[in-house]
Amino acid sequence: MDDEPKSPAELKEIRLNRKLAQDAEGIKAMAEIAAADVAIRKRTANLRAMRLAREAADRDKPPEPKAKAKPKKKKIT
Repeated sequence: MDDEPKSPAELKEIRLNRKLAQDAEGIKAMAEIAAADVAIRKRTANLRAMRLAREAADRDKPPEPKAKAKPKKKKIT
């Protein structure tokens, strides 16, 4: 590290550069969040379409009624 004291102009430039870097990071983070949101919406739409197609197929062919089990005879002892 540089141990020399900084002049006010140098400190102002350092602060300005730090603020610009933070602004750039913020813009990048917001872009990543927006991209993730788009991906989630696409995935949700795909899953919804698959669910609706499955439900439509299930409505077209209703499940077969299950055969009732015969009651077991109790042994008399």
